[in-house]
Amino acid sequence: MGDDKAMRIAMIAPPWLPIPPIGYGGIENVLAVLVPGLINLGVEVELFTIGETTLKANKNHYLYESGQYHFIHRPIYESLPIIAAHTAFALNKIEQDGKFDLIHCHNGFIGPFVTAFCRDNTPPTLHTLHGPPFSDSERINQAGLPDNLPMWNQLSRANKLYIVGISEALMRSAPKKLKKIILKPVYNSIDTSQFTYSNKKSEYFVTLARSHPDKGQGIAAKICANKGYKLKLAGLVDDMTTSKQVMMELANPLSKYRGSIGFKYFSDEVFPHLEHGQIDYVGDVSGQRKIDLLMRAKALLFPIQWNEPFGMAPIEALACGTPVIAMARGALPEIIEHGVNGFLANNEKEFADYMGRTDEIDPAACRKSVEAKFSAQHMAKEYLKRYQEIIKKESGK
Repeated sequence: MGDDKAMRIAMIAPPWLPIPPIGYGGIENVLAVLVPGLINLGVEVELFTIGETTLKANKNHYLYESGQYHFIHRPIYESLPIIAAHTAFALNKIEQDGKFDLIHCHNGFIGPFVTAFCRDNTPPTLHTLHGPPFSDSERINQAGLPDNLPMWNQLSRANKLYIVGISEALMRSAPKKLKKIILKPVYNSIDTSQFTYSNKKSEYFVTLARSHPDKGQGIAAKICANKGYKLKLAGLVDDMTTSKQVMMELANPLSKYRGSIGFKYFSDEVFPHLEHGQIDYVGDVSGQRKIDLLMRAKALLFPIQWNEPFGMAPIEALACGTPVIAMARGALPEIIEHGVNGFLANNEKEFADYMGRTDEIDPAACRKSVEAKFSAQHMAKEYLKRYQEIIKKESGK
């Protein structure tokens, strides 16, 4: 890459959802701010996505017109061909072009294996891991999936491949053989200008997550019921977006959702606490409705029961000046500075105790913590540094 021309990046997004997504979509929300951020820094970005994407990069490419999200919850032998075909389509276009400086791929655990053994004329690849992919990680073990470490170890022999995680916590279980191709993590970020700051808080707490035992909403509901606190629960229950839908299915003994983990968790651990009147399930929220909910809350409750690799809801709350009370697991200690922008608890008792101390946290400190580490501008600059690091390494070979 010469000094007189812009760096050209081929950004490979997952084929599941449009960018930006409507409601749910973690990776897609990150890309919705990363791509414009890089373009603002003078980088030329071509985006490999789906046809429904409305975000305009310097150029958009797609194999699938619509999102393939319905394949995510199907057996892996059905979803794997979708993402492999999408990635192969992108690589074919990239090789035909021949003038990209680097590929930046976000396609789950399959991405590195599709891009790793490309032809010599393919540019180097940076793959961002957004979730725990290694078989000795907690999530893979719980799912009962086979040992995949020998497969990952093979990547140490890959051609021009580099890996970055979204947190230090995510990469702790990475095989030692991969250390030479793993770069310093880059945190997911948000466009802070889209989140309204307020130092005036109401008397309710809020949770913002899909219904699942990992997310621990039942713990928040139980504590609030016992303490008499007001709580607003927001998030999907399976694929249901409204409170009315969920309540109708709960009343239906033949509901198709009866076998769903998220639905069962809501039914068993959350719903019984709604009768107290202080606790309200408001359905899934997005856009201004989500911002209004976060900016007025006393605190976001994040009682996770697994090693969360990051967590977008906490930084969204902090951007609104709302402190976060979380379990000290996964990447949360990298987001929350205990006693400054929230509290980190080691158990349910500590969690409940910290809920009574939200007045100790300055809303301005919450906002400042996001602007310093988790802004879109900061993420774009950090990725640009990783691109430059890779290109320098490869040019020196």
